[in-house]
Amino acid sequence: MTCQVAGGAPRTNLTVVLLRGEEELSRQPAVGEPAEVTFTVAAGREDHLANFSCRTDLDLRPRGLGLFQNSSAPRQLRTFALPITAPHLVVPRILEVGTTRSVNCILEGLFPASEAQVHLALGNQTLNSTVESHGDTISATATAVARAEQEGAQEIVCNITLGNDGREAREKLTVYSFWGPTINLSEPNASEGTAVTVTCAAGARVQVMLEGLPAAAPGQPAQFQLNATEMDDRRSFFCNATLEVDGETLHRNSSVQLRVLYGPKIDQAKCPQRLTWKEKTTHVLQCQARGNPDPQMHCFHEGSHVELPIGVPFFVRLNYTGTYACKASSSRGVHTVTVVMNVQDRNLRAVNIVLGVLAILGVVTTVAALLHVFGVQKRSDTYRVNQGSTWLPLTSRQPEEAVGENPS
Repeated sequence: MTCQVAGGAPRTNLTVVLLRGEEELSRQPAVGEPAEVTFTVAAGREDHLANFSCRTDLDLRPRGLGLFQNSSAPRQLRTFALPITAPHLVVPRILEVGTTRSVNCILEGLFPASEAQVHLALGNQTLNSTVESHGDTISATATAVARAEQEGAQEIVCNITLGNDGREAREKLTVYSFWGPTINLSEPNASEGTAVTVTCAAGARVQVMLEGLPAAAPGQPAQFQLNATEMDDRRSFFCNATLEVDGETLHRNSSVQLRVLYGPKIDQAKCPQRLTWKEKTTHVLQCQARGNPDPQMHCFHEGSHVELPIGVPFFVRLNYTGTYACKASSSRGVHTVTVVMNVQDRNLRAVNIVLGVLAILGVVTTVAALLHVFGVQKRSDTYRVNQGSTWLPLTSRQPEEAVGENPS
């Protein structure tokens, strides 16, 4: 601190006082014209924003007069402290054109942190940053947006200044563009039998692979051709793109679906041509048709033209017996399958049981009658009367003897 005093007499009674606020730091006599008084202060954090001033005391009290004082305007001291280390800068290594990423810059050990200034920039593009301070730490966050004209090697700079000093950090960043992959079909909706070309392309330096088939070189498209069939309907084609950026391999995928237009076809394996169901039972007619566009499926009785429900449960009646024409139709054509339904009467089984029981009873009755007749014939015989005696014994005559033979 230096204080200059001009004038004032008698000088022997003039003293120069240096102050920090109200605290007296030094008191020295005024010597010379102008008098100059110097005092060295070791500035510390506690001196930040402190007021320093100079006061002259002309003490004439020994001569019966008073003490005359004069003070200078106060001067405010601002102190600061910066670490010797550079800020810690966190940035992405790569950044795609048109995308945004967060950038962070942090520095610890500075005083006062709240008064530090932070400047973040991507190349010559200043980034709008949000700065926060906590204690002796300051942090800044910004959003970096990559532009097409910045493609290539770039640098992100973080500069923190405090007082008349500053610290700086730099990090490299590669701005790249990754267009694609884009996959196209020459006929997105192709009729069956049509030749369809599938092409996959991407930007420069990008290697594409279509359905496992690589392009001839990076930046070149990959393609192949096929004849569209029913099996290709709803088929998806996949393309993979690869780009090397600053030692990092990037991958992207794309796909497209082919629609093949073909006429309706009824799957006869899922639509049986002969059905045998019992009356008063619930069944589902599983007749399905495929095609593009999706066909409409109907089954009509060939005689009564009554429609039979398809794919939903329905109550089977006896009059459902007959032949049905199951027709699938769309704008691409018509396919018809004949289905014969035989509905059995639920009472038929009871009738059959009764007839069977009656047949068995008839057989049993016939067998019993035959056995009875055979038994009666076996017990039947011819007997004679002996007239020469009053005692009338009966003797048996063998069946083979003649009836007119004389008794013995």
